[in-house]
Amino acid sequence: MKLMGLAKRNSNANVIWAKTMKRVKTLPPKFAICVNNADYPVSLELHKLYRLVSDDEAEQDGDLRVIDESGEDYLYPAEYFLVVEFPRTIQRTLQTSFARSMQSA
Repeated sequence: MKLMGLAKRNSNANVIWAKTMKRVKTLPPKFAICVNNADYPVSLELHKLYRLVSDDEAEQDGDLRVIDESGEDYLYPAEYFLVVEFPRTIQRTLQTSFARSMQSA
């Protein structure tokens, strides 16, 4: 009987954990425009909009993690980019557009 009671308590804890996890909001995607490609002319297009991947450690080192045309992400100096914020509707449109371009690549 004690084992069943323990299993029941664990089951309730899992339900509470699942409900809590559902409340976590996903962060909107971040984008940046390349404003300098001096050291990376083959890899970066000047004035092009790039999607960023969140990387706190890279940002502390002065870098940004950028997704290129191949769908891969690479670190570049943050000063090579201007981080831009868009209204939510535009972010969704850009996210969809970027996802489609990655599927066709």
